[in-house]
Amino acid sequence: MLSIQNLTYRIGRRTLLDNVSVNIPAGHRIGLVGPNGTGKTTLFKLISGELASDGGEISLIRGASLGMVRQDLPEDETPIIDVVLSADTERTALLAEAETTEDMERIGHIYERLNEISAYDAPSRAASILAGLGFSEAAQASPISSFSGGWRARVALASVLFRQPNVLMLDEPTNHLDFESMVWLENFLMRYRETLIIISHDRDILNKTVDHILHLENQKLVSYTGNYDAFERRRAERLMNQQALHEKQTAQKAHLMKFVDRFRATASKARQAQSRLKAIERMDIVDAVIAERVTAFTFPEPKEMKSPLIRLEHVDAGYIEGKPVLRDLNVYINHNDRIALLGANGNGKSTLVKILSDRLAPMAGTIYKSGRLKVGYFAQFQTDELDTTETPFQTMQAAMNEPSEVKVRSMLSRFGFDKHKADTKVGELSGGEKARLLFCLMSFDAPHIMLLDEPTNHLDIDAREALMQALNNYTGAVILVSHDPHLVECVADQLWLVADGGCKPYDDDLEAYRKLVIRQRRLEREKVKKDARNAKNGGKTDGADEGKNSEKTAEKLEHTLIDLTQRRQALEGEIAECCSTTNDPKRLKNLNIAYAALEKEIAANEATLEQLIAGL
Repeated sequence: MLSIQNLTYRIGRRTLLDNVSVNIPAGHRIGLVGPNGTGKTTLFKLISGELASDGGEISLIRGASLGMVRQDLPEDETPIIDVVLSADTERTALLAEAETTEDMERIGHIYERLNEISAYDAPSRAASILAGLGFSEAAQASPISSFSGGWRARVALASVLFRQPNVLMLDEPTNHLDFESMVWLENFLMRYRETLIIISHDRDILNKTVDHILHLENQKLVSYTGNYDAFERRRAERLMNQQALHEKQTAQKAHLMKFVDRFRATASKARQAQSRLKAIERMDIVDAVIAERVTAFTFPEPKEMKSPLIRLEHVDAGYIEGKPVLRDLNVYINHNDRIALLGANGNGKSTLVKILSDRLAPMAGTIYKSGRLKVGYFAQFQTDELDTTETPFQTMQAAMNEPSEVKVRSMLSRFGFDKHKADTKVGELSGGEKARLLFCLMSFDAPHIMLLDEPTNHLDIDAREALMQALNNYTGAVILVSHDPHLVECVADQLWLVADGGCKPYDDDLEAYRKLVIRQRRLEREKVKKDARNAKNGGKTDGADEGKNSEKTAEKLEHTLIDLTQRRQALEGEIAECCSTTNDPKRLKNLNIAYAALEKEIAANEATLEQLIAGL
C-alpha cells in the first residue's frame, strides 16, 4: 500500500532520517513512536508531499487515497456539518454538477455514481461522527467560526474520518479530546478496515488500535509486530542483547589491546601486534545502549495538614451570572485523596478545578480552606503565559523570590533542567520542557494539594511514565483531569463524575465508565440515524418498539467485536514471539490456524453488524 525506500531528510546540518526504508501492506495498523523531536511528524509531512526529501522515494499504490487532518479549515459561517461533508470532494463535485448540467446522459451517470458512493447517507454518517466526537445536534448546525481551536481540531479530525481514505494518518488525534470522545475514537479505529498509521503518546490507544509498531530511533525506523506493550517487551530484550554484545566486544578489544601495547616494540612480536591492531580496527563494535528515558522528576513533600483540606458547601460555579455550570456542590478533599474527574468536555471539570484553585469565585455557597493551605495548579494554557524571552532560571528565580542561585538551580534540577537547559530561553524549549517548567513553578513551595488539568498533552510516553512515578511518590492530595486512561488508572484511587450540573463519586472503575460511554455514544448515533430516517420519511416517526431487538443485537455485536479485536492483537503478539524466540513449528501452525479462524469470525460479525446498522 505504502512504500518508503532509502528516504533521507535533513534540517540544516542535522539529519532526521537517514536512508530509511519500510513497506506498509494494505490493512496494516501502524503505531509510529519515538521520543519528541526525532522526526515523526516530519515523516508524515514527507509522505503527504508537504515536505521534499533529500533523497529516496515514497510511493502509494495506484488509486489509493491518503488522508491527514486538514489544516485549512474555513473561518466563516459554514456549519460544521457542511465542513465535514465537503471533505468528500467527489460527492461535493457531483452534487454541484447535477445542479448545473443539462446533459441527460451525464445526469444519469452522476446519479448512478452518487448511489455507488452512498452519497445520500453521507449527512447521517457525518452527523454520527460529529456526535461521537462530542458535538450536539445544535452544535453541528453552528458556524465553524464560533468554535475554539480545540473544537476546530475535532472538526478537522471528523472530516478525515468521514472521508474514509485508504491510508489514514493521524498525528496525536487524542490531544484535543475528552475521555468520552477518545473512547468513541478508539472504537471507531478498532473497526476501521483500511490502513492506519497513528502517532500517539497514549499507550492505551496504541495497545487497542494497532498491530505493528514503527519505532523511530537514531535516524532509522525499526519495525515490531504487535501492540505497544509487545513492542516495549521485544525492544527491551533487543537492547539487553545489544548491551551484552557490546560488553563482550569491548572486553575482547581490551584483551587485544593489551597484547598490542605489550609487544608493539618487540621485534619478534611486532607482526602479531600489527595483525591484532588491524583486527581491532575491523571489529564491528555495536553501539552501547543509551537510555532514552527522560530524567525522572520529583515533587517537594508538603507538611502534613489536618483533613479536610477543602470543603465546598452548596456552591454554584460558572462564568455568566444566573447561568451556573455547576450547582449545589457539596464535596470535600482530604490530605491523601487521589481523585480523577470524569465527564465530557463542557460539563464543568475545569470549572471545578478553577473553583478549588481560587481562579474562579463561587456564585453562591461557601468554600472552607485552612489558612495555611498551599495549592498547586497546572493547566496546559499556562504555557502561553510564560515569558518566552526569559530563561527557566530567570522565571523560577522571580517566582521563588530567591536570591540564592544554588537553591533555584537545585529546584530546577528536580525536573530535569541542567545548567544548559536552565539558561535556554523559554521560547526555544519543547512543549514537554515547558510542561516540566510549569510543574516546577506550581510545586516549588511544596503544595498540600495539586490540581492537574490535562498535564500530559505535550509529554511523550516516557515523560508520562516519569510524571506518574512522581505523582505516586508525592504524599499530598491530587485532583486530576486527564484523557490518559493509563495515568488515571495508575494514579487515582477515586473517580468523581462531573455531569448534569453536579459532581458525585463514581463507584465503579474506569472500564465500567468506558462501557457506559460506549452505550451513550451508540444511543446518540442511533438518534441521529432515526432523525435522519424520520426526515427522509416526511416527518413520520418510527413505532415505539420498532428496531429494539436489532438495537440490542447490534449492541452485543459491538461488544463482541471489541473482544475479538483484542484477542486478535494478543494472538498477533504470540505469533511474533513464537517467530522470534521459541521458533516452535507446531505451536506456530496452531497459532496461525487460530488466527485464521478468528479473522473469519470477525469478518462475519462485522458483516452482520453492518446489515443491522443499515436497517436501523
